[in-house]
Amino acid sequence: MTGSSVLTRRPRSHPAAPVVPPGPSCDCVADAVELLAAVTAGRWGTISPSIYETGRVVADAPWLPGHRSRVGFLLDQQRPDGGWGGPDTYALVPTLSATHALLGSLLREHPRLPAPLRERAAVAVDRGLAFLAPQLKAVRVASLPDTPAIEVIIPFLVGLLQAQLVQLRTADIAGLDGWRAARLVLPRGLNRTILDGVAALLAAGQPAPLKVLHSLEVAVPGATGARGVPRLALGTVGASPAATAAWLGPEPVRGPERTLRYLRSVISAHGGPVPSVTPIINFERAWVVDSLALGGVPLAPPRRLAEQLAAALGTSGISGGAGLPPDADTTSATLAALRHLGVEARDGVLRRYDQETHFCTWPGERTASPTTNAHVLSSFATAGGRRSAWRESAAQRTATWLCGTQGRDGFWSDKWHASPFYATACVVAALRDAGVDEHRGARQAADRAVESVLASQHRDGSWGRWAGTAEETAYALQILLYRHQPDRRVRSAATRGHRFLLKAQDLAPVPLWHDKDLYVPGHVVRAAVVGARHLAETTLGPSARPAASVPRPRRVGA
Repeated sequence: MTGSSVLTRRPRSHPAAPVVPPGPSCDCVADAVELLAAVTAGRWGTISPSIYETGRVVADAPWLPGHRSRVGFLLDQQRPDGGWGGPDTYALVPTLSATHALLGSLLREHPRLPAPLRERAAVAVDRGLAFLAPQLKAVRVASLPDTPAIEVIIPFLVGLLQAQLVQLRTADIAGLDGWRAARLVLPRGLNRTILDGVAALLAAGQPAPLKVLHSLEVAVPGATGARGVPRLALGTVGASPAATAAWLGPEPVRGPERTLRYLRSVISAHGGPVPSVTPIINFERAWVVDSLALGGVPLAPPRRLAEQLAAALGTSGISGGAGLPPDADTTSATLAALRHLGVEARDGVLRRYDQETHFCTWPGERTASPTTNAHVLSSFATAGGRRSAWRESAAQRTATWLCGTQGRDGFWSDKWHASPFYATACVVAALRDAGVDEHRGARQAADRAVESVLASQHRDGSWGRWAGTAEETAYALQILLYRHQPDRRVRSAATRGHRFLLKAQDLAPVPLWHDKDLYVPGHVVRAAVVGARHLAETTLGPSARPAASVPRPRRVGA
């Protein structure tokens, strides 16, 4: 028992039995065993390094080990067009961060970069500024991605970068003469009001709200030693290396050993660069279990996995990882995961997130999340035991809200992922779990999503927002096949998608998940691909099974 969540063993719950059992060529079960063992043994979660976050650590903590490696990482990640990061306006935050960090390295006397790195950095800064100046003028706030803290990160970085350009007027740095009188502007509709409010709060000695801690670096210099940081065993501030470094301060001071140990551990994991959010182990464990269960993969996890999830579930729910606030998304996904693992957990813990029409991810959030509500609805569908009037009412209200948030194109979009295929897969699965025939409009919404997926398939059989990816193809297959009897068109599209998945499953995944910039949660993406493969191979039958071939090497990481 943890808090008010009573946990009991119950028979394991999985999706409906597949139409056709998998053949001997399906190695999904073996992949699932490796994934479940990996997330059970993991402490931090598997996540790709972040350009934004690495830039903040370069700027704020050059005294940390691996400084030159982080500078080299930023230089290596610059795109041919001078930007950094994802497509479209997703490039703005990482490009601001990288350009500011590299220009700061040129202006800083200690530690001084070696001549070859300085030359490369000057060229990169010139190209970065050339990318940023027109972007900032052209972008409107409505076209910015809904990523965490973007409304304070952009004003913060534009202000820092403008101050550096003033410094540049008296600095002897070759190759940047054209920028000495440059003036950068904020995207239209964006201002410093929220940023200045956070700075004023910390300047007054008030504790930083828990939600602010994840992006505490935007409050530099007021972030140093800010009050309100929980004394966590891992030593993290807001589950963010940048926030943690900003809290320690700009000099190699003697900070709490657990905090320094956290930063050194995160740095060593990637050889210098850092991810934007870590640890994410609670999120990773729940999503891996749920994705495999959705695909009908028989689960045989280490017993310790259910114990770990149950132990982390408290009276306010569970957070994605230590240092983050509890949220309804991870809480509902964890409840479902525990039930898939044969453990019952009470869903009353979700009451605090009930907003009468829908569920918030956490109180006071800026925008509501369809995927959070989809996971809440799926959690209700997996709950056993006595019927609850609140649960029945909440499920109906959530399904109604979800149907009302579907886009005209038939897709859902969300603040946790760049691709509409992820959000749509979450919502369609939830509506089907809840019983689409029992809710007016739910079947029509799911059918519209199927039609949209069929119409958006690429010629090579893949799906994807910008280009076909294994991850997005996996979500498309879930939409087409999960608890859905495929007709001829659906079977044809799913068969082509499955063939693409087999070819692309071991390629490096594309960053599509939202944090302060785009990232890859390696085990989570892998579980979605494995679950979708199993779902396709068991639903479509022999036509979907690959020909016998030399076994491929196991890869469960990013």
